[in-house]
Amino acid sequence: MLNKNRTHLLTALSIATLTATLTACGGGDTAGTSGEGSNRIAQVPLQGEVALNGAGASFPAPLYQNWFVTINQIFSKLLINYQSTGSGAGVEQFIQGTIDFGASDVAMSDEDMARVSRGVLLLPMTAGSIVMAYNLPGVEGLKLSREAYIGIFLGTITRWNDAKIAADNPDLKLPDEEITVVHRADGSGTTGVFTKFLSAVSPEWKKSIGEGKAVQWPTKKGKFLGGRGNEGVTALIQQNQGSIGYIEYGFAKNNNLPMAALQNQAGKFVIPDETNAAATLANVELPENLRAFIVDPPGENSYPIVTYTWMLVYKKYNDPQKALAMEAMIEFGLNQGQEQSAALGYIPLPKNVRERVAAAADVIYPDYTINVD
Repeated sequence: MLNKNRTHLLTALSIATLTATLTACGGGDTAGTSGEGSNRIAQVPLQGEVALNGAGASFPAPLYQNWFVTINQIFSKLLINYQSTGSGAGVEQFIQGTIDFGASDVAMSDEDMARVSRGVLLLPMTAGSIVMAYNLPGVEGLKLSREAYIGIFLGTITRWNDAKIAADNPDLKLPDEEITVVHRADGSGTTGVFTKFLSAVSPEWKKSIGEGKAVQWPTKKGKFLGGRGNEGVTALIQQNQGSIGYIEYGFAKNNNLPMAALQNQAGKFVIPDETNAAATLANVELPENLRAFIVDPPGENSYPIVTYTWMLVYKKYNDPQKALAMEAMIEFGLNQGQEQSAALGYIPLPKNVRERVAAAADVIYPDYTINVD
């Protein structure tokens, strides 16, 4: 298993590289220094330096950390730190009040929200696809039917040249090689979304494995490896030939990992890309509480595993300056932050969604109004 310190180093290097790339390409400047949006955050009337600490989902970590680096470059009074600990740990830290904000790919339950005396706002700040990335040299354009990818993760399909995989890929030379399934070893919102999808499309999966941030993988049926965070799973896929695992699209894209085209509800094989994911998201209507679960969406061009990811914010902060800083950070994320999304493999939120998030967040500091460009 990958050394934990090495995983953290890979994460830090990856984020630093992405931040530098965005800045060099103009993405950082576009998001951070153009228009009245950047002037607005620089003019937020903080009385002194304010530090905000957040933790949680690894899914949005590269995007969030890029936002926060850019914010500090524009407005040195505001320092925001975000630790990629996984959704499960982030939710628990948020409930315990040891962080200023959390993040989760699975919206908090009513039961968990009731444990937070200061009240909870669940704010969808970005969205993305969960992909099946693989390491199979010489094999490009892999297609996986529902029967095939469910069988792989159930451990009933254990070799790459299995007849069920070969049937979808008559033009590919599939090796007679053992499949290594890479999954999350920590409490994970990505796992929660992924297993919710598999439970929706497979009665066998629902009965034998089920859904949740952590599940019992069928390790006795095949070769399984666990990694911490999207970062750890990505690294294990890179290091193990013959492996396949589920990660957020941006991690696969920015690490040049091939991704399988998955069969959707309409029976079509759809590649995960920004266009297909955005089309899927456009057909989703957010309910009043902003908790939308996108499970096996209809439509010929819909990619089957797309999700919002939520920032967890308190309705009340004991320190008014932190409350003001939170609104300023959210405003940046809903405006310039969205301009950074596509370059990192995320789906920019539609304006109507951003307006609803802004309206919900405006209760944090009543004397400040979040604008949406």
